[in-house]
Amino acid sequence: MKIETFKMERMQSTWENVVDYNLSESGVHPLSLNELVSPTELKEILKTGLGYIQSNGTPELKEEIRKLYSGANSEQIFVTSGSSEANYLLMWSNIDPGDEVIFMLPNYMQMWGLARGFGARVKPFFLRESLNWAPDLDELKKLVTKKTKMIVITNPNNPTGSILSKEAMETIINLAEKTGAWILADEVYQGAELTGQTTPSFWGKYDKVIVVNGLSKAYGLPGLRAGWIVGPEDFIKKTWPYHDYTTISLSVLSDRLARIALSPANREKILKRTRQILNTNFPIIESWFSKQDGLFHFLPPQAGAIVFVGYNLKINSTRLVEKLIHKKSVLIVPGDHFEMDYYLRFGFGSEQKYLLAALERIEEALKEVRIKES
Repeated sequence: MKIETFKMERMQSTWENVVDYNLSESGVHPLSLNELVSPTELKEILKTGLGYIQSNGTPELKEEIRKLYSGANSEQIFVTSGSSEANYLLMWSNIDPGDEVIFMLPNYMQMWGLARGFGARVKPFFLRESLNWAPDLDELKKLVTKKTKMIVITNPNNPTGSILSKEAMETIINLAEKTGAWILADEVYQGAELTGQTTPSFWGKYDKVIVVNGLSKAYGLPGLRAGWIVGPEDFIKKTWPYHDYTTISLSVLSDRLARIALSPANREKILKRTRQILNTNFPIIESWFSKQDGLFHFLPPQAGAIVFVGYNLKINSTRLVEKLIHKKSVLIVPGDHFEMDYYLRFGFGSEQKYLLAALERIEEALKEVRIKES
């Protein structure tokens, strides 16, 4: 297997902990351990033996996850080291050379690169800004064939923050049913809706649905590296052996903390915090965009701490971001990392003072670019 460079992760891994201001993240400012656990829970955690745990997830954690998916049983839940490992395992265990994969764009490009690396023929279908970042359903119908093995979507979407309509979900399900294709739904931004109305899951709507989720984005707990797959029992049994060749299991501390986060009372508090951050911070960045003299055009996100904006400059998006890194020590994500140049993804889930300071530096850099272009 030969992999192509995962451009976004390469840039983030290189710079996110080096720059003064990082607005490349798609989650909210992370919770501290002190915010997540009570003093009593902390005392119990300190007694934890640092050994191996059940490799596909402890029964206690799987039970908390199971509660989120109507009709699921514990054998349909598989715990992974973040949703990124879940995505890797799913591509590795299911994609063979020559398979046809339909892939939503713009999107987080991990599964795009993996599917291509494992030899699949990947056909993109695009969310259209002219359709409020919804797919052209007629276009999608033409792409799905009897050869289609898998339809890969992210809902809510990264980087646009859009949510599929009921009609779009039903169309995707109907197309998959007609051809026998799997639907792989990355739902990691579920729970981070600005309206507070949770995005419906694809789970339970078709018998060949696989759902990926985790605690990094909506929960503000990326450092736990806790993710999961929900799917048919036979599918999960097929995927588990591949896990033996990767991380083997979640860490015992991550498993314990994930259980605390997903307990019903804590989960509600965490998601309420996330939505408060989003609804407080989005007006700040929206106001900033409006003051940039028509430089940007965008649609407000429905979910996630991200906004995908087009810009009216002649410079390539990666070159523009590189200027921000080297001249202003600020990191955002270039649109060509999502196969859409002349767009930028801004993360707005950080603390307000941090966000405002970062935007001030970006504004300085943009003025310099505009002067050179004039």
